[in-house]
Amino acid sequence: MNRAIRRQRQSQAVSATESRVSLVFALASQASSVSQRLLADLAVETAKYVFPKRFNSSNLEEALMSFPDLETMEFRVVSRTDKYEIRQVEPYFVAETTMPGETGFDFYGASKSFNVLAEYLFGKNTIKEKMEMTTPVVTRKAQSVGERMEMTTPVITTKAKDQTQWRMSFVMPSKYGSNLPLPKDSSVKILEVPRKIVAVVAFSGYVTDEEIERREQELRRALQNDKKFRVRDGVSVEVAQYNPPYTLPFMRRNEVSLEVESKED
Repeated sequence: MNRAIRRQRQSQAVSATESRVSLVFALASQASSVSQRLLADLAVETAKYVFPKRFNSSNLEEALMSFPDLETMEFRVVSRTDKYEIRQVEPYFVAETTMPGETGFDFYGASKSFNVLAEYLFGKNTIKEKMEMTTPVVTRKAQSVGERMEMTTPVITTKAKDQTQWRMSFVMPSKYGSNLPLPKDSSVKILEVPRKIVAVVAFSGYVTDEEIERREQELRRALQNDKKFRVRDGVSVEVAQYNPPYTLPFMRRNEVSLEVESKED
């Protein structure tokens, strides 16, 4: 009797040990599988920055520019000169917030606004959806109050003509269309950008208010001689920045753009 009970207890002990061992192996196998997936995801994300993309270039400066292999707005090149190119940009959605500060490239204002939009993109929304990052970051002067305002490109900063106020926007991943999750932060707004035609000039280096002013005036002067397109009345400059902060200056791709319309319209 006692011998039978001992055998039963030993059998139960062995079974319990086997169960624990099996559980450990199962957890280890699952952890290994999760680690492999995480490593694979990390490799994919890293490759987007290690193996960047480039636009077609018209000069050496532009040939050296690159940007991460992230989603950007869809467009086609209508025409190109040695000073600028004309693009037709397809509709897309943006998340927008108003920036503090008095300049479009104030470090404090830009950082704070970027973080607000990044939080929305990475889960601070009504369904806690984590969305993929896009490029570029666009800084834009806004039309003054009362005028029709059209948003454009990934991260957009806008300034009202009669106010010291800027707005920044992220381009939203296209797979969501109009079904984007709602922001939890009331300062973030979702807007649709209609199809439009823009004149664009690319440049490398760091972006400053003075540099943007100079590039804008050069682009406006160049467009005065365009036979097919003219700058739309009341539009303001937009600045697209495609690269992470650690990118070397000569490899950075920045763009200044102005919305244009056909002279035949």
